[in-house]
Amino acid sequence: MKNNTNIVIIRQYGSGGREVSSILAKKLNMTCYDRTIVQLAAEQLSQQENYEPNIDELIKNSYKRPQEQMGNLGDFAFERIPYFNKMYRQQAIVMLKLAQKGNAVFLGRCADVILKDIPNTYFFFIYADDDFRAARAKNHYGNHTLADLDKEAKNREKYYAYYTGEKWGDPKHFHMMINTSHISLEQAADLIIDYIETHQKN
Repeated sequence: MKNNTNIVIIRQYGSGGREVSSILAKKLNMTCYDRTIVQLAAEQLSQQENYEPNIDELIKNSYKRPQEQMGNLGDFAFERIPYFNKMYRQQAIVMLKLAQKGNAVFLGRCADVILKDIPNTYFFFIYADDDFRAARAKNHYGNHTLADLDKEAKNREKYYAYYTGEKWGDPKHFHMMINTSHISLEQAADLIIDYIETHQKN
């Protein structure tokens, strides 16, 4: 695999996509950026504006959007960010800088749109059947229900649409879409690696 490769994982909530990202990073000796993007962006904003951010609160609310605003904000979705929500803009800047260095796995955070023009970047969508997600809701999400997961997923879809103007999960954004319901998460990671290596040989 080429040294400057980036991998973007967008996942249906409860599909195991976070674990797939972690497995990929370990197998390929890459850094995985997920919630750390929020922390890095907050730290940079705090330096610019001289305030101490509450990182835990920012991570908890990182997929919320301004309720009084409608529509999208442009191709890269950070040229016209309103003043009261600078975090998305800063996250985008952080991701672009990290991706230009290569050798990273990015999870969520609208990375399929933000990084769409970065060379040698591969995009994958992880999803699963409802029965699989329901079991994970109970066993991996503090005894939650599938309805709880769907509610959070809907919030993230709205966040995505607000900032990108695109439909979340649109197949046109991805090199491959993988259903994790009937394969292990490690096998899903191996499928991604095989795809990238095959593509780079051609």
